[in-house]
Amino acid sequence: MDTLEQLRAGDLKGNKRLTLSENLTSFPEEIFDLADTLEILDLSHNALTSLPHDIGKLTKLRIAFFSYNHFTKLPSFSGCPNLTMLGFKGNQLEEFDEDILPLDINWLILTDNCLRTLPRSIGKLTKLQKFPLAGNRLETLPDEMAACQNLELLRLSANNLREIPSWLWNLPKLSWLAFSGNPCSPKAQFELQEIPYESLEVKEKLGSGASGDIYKAYSKEHDHPVALKVFKGAITSDGYAHDEMNATMSTGEHPNLIKVLSKLAGDERLGLVLEYIPKDYRNLGLPPDFETCTRDTFTEETSFTPESIYAVAKGIASAAAHLHARGLMHGDLYAHNILINDDDHCYLGDFGAASFYEPHRKEFERIEVRAFGCLLEDMLSLCPTKEGSIYTMLEELREKCMNEAVEERPLFSEMGL
Repeated sequence: MDTLEQLRAGDLKGNKRLTLSENLTSFPEEIFDLADTLEILDLSHNALTSLPHDIGKLTKLRIAFFSYNHFTKLPSFSGCPNLTMLGFKGNQLEEFDEDILPLDINWLILTDNCLRTLPRSIGKLTKLQKFPLAGNRLETLPDEMAACQNLELLRLSANNLREIPSWLWNLPKLSWLAFSGNPCSPKAQFELQEIPYESLEVKEKLGSGASGDIYKAYSKEHDHPVALKVFKGAITSDGYAHDEMNATMSTGEHPNLIKVLSKLAGDERLGLVLEYIPKDYRNLGLPPDFETCTRDTFTEETSFTPESIYAVAKGIASAAAHLHARGLMHGDLYAHNILINDDDHCYLGDFGAASFYEPHRKEFERIEVRAFGCLLEDMLSLCPTKEGSIYTMLEELREKCMNEAVEERPLFSEMGL
């Protein structure tokens, strides 16, 4: 974290990255002194309401975050030719004017604002790949968005959409879609045993995510450890935590899904008691970064054999077929949401982006099939052995799953794994 004092003293001259969080109410003009080098600017967690009209002086700027400020109108960045990533999460945005963004934007974060409409010029952002919009007040999407042919991840949860526009089904690269918490998303019906929080002996924290924290716990109801997920109840980049809880409760039993045992009684806490996964399971991959945008990352030493990739593909395709038969779209089918052990047994987890739909609507499943194709592509790229019948079969399946003619992709139940 940098300081305003350092900036004003000239100590940050030549920096490519600047992060300031000091309850700023105005844009520090001294930032322009870094115009020749500054590529990443993070002014999140301040009290800004506007930016200077000449923000375009920052000609090298590639990535900019203004999340958790007090903006009600999205500023113009049309003069920033190299800007590719822009974040305004958690403001109070109500206005988004036409033609205010550079055309090279590929990652635009507008989660948790007050937008009722998007400008028609959004369709000009043809390089846009990642567009989180959860937690706004959108009632429709402009038809011009159909021109965003490179769009891969779209978060529409927690809005006021009464329908998903038909052009969306033809976006050739759309892979990760979330739309829970809208009038157009069906509600699931389920029954689950309730247990009081006091009946649990809560131990160490196992992990944290955008929607909640997971703890190891012991229950009088079970003679073995369990996992307790306590939801924060906030809007995440994927949608409402309550919707994630409902989706998780509705998954049913499957050997590649973490079993849901019960939910916490009462309204004081949102929480689920889950099957405890042994420590020998690890994440298959790591989340995307600034450079990969929509695609997962992996450690340098990661590699996969064709047999391991096949085992993962078989388990995840089976789990996905099970979910889609129940009218449930995972929405975030990624390596970083898969746990795997040394025997190549895997679990698909994290239902924060899951959405319910009418099971006969196969177009939802075919979107997720492309996400599965991306998973195969990522793993195959880390396979030293590029030959053999298993590798060839998986490569052929990957190609079918990523077919840009959406209707020609196989369903999960048709993959023959």
